[in-house]
Amino acid sequence: MLKLKDKAMSPVIAAIILMAVTVAISIAVAAWTGALTFGYMETESLQIQGCAYQSGEIQGINMTVYNDGTTYATINRFKIGVNANPQEITAVQIAERDTVEIFLPFNWTSGTLYDIFLITATGNQFPYRTQAP
Repeated sequence: MLKLKDKAMSPVIAAIILMAVTVAISIAVAAWTGALTFGYMETESLQIQGCAYQSGEIQGINMTVYNDGTTYATINRFKIGVNANPQEITAVQIAERDTVEIFLPFNWTSGTLYDIFLITATGNQFPYRTQAP
């Protein structure tokens, strides 16, 4: 039988154990959330700033593209129209916070509205709607 004077553990030792368990759990949670954060830090994000139609012997569309993501992006395909098949182009790498001009060979028709999708090597599609002059 336990008497009131008998104690199983000193209050000081109990407090130290509780603090150690709390620190261990907080370290585990910090490592887990840090791993989640680093997985999402590199984002691929392109802004199509405009386009110019080229006519003559070689028809096409010159696209001005800005990379506002946190990693470089490689554009290697495009499609014109939602259900169109993607067409390969020479790969263009865009560094983060950089702007490039990309030429898309395409026989366009004056006055037609086009939905253009730039497609990156990772498969992300970036749309732009424009009307030919």
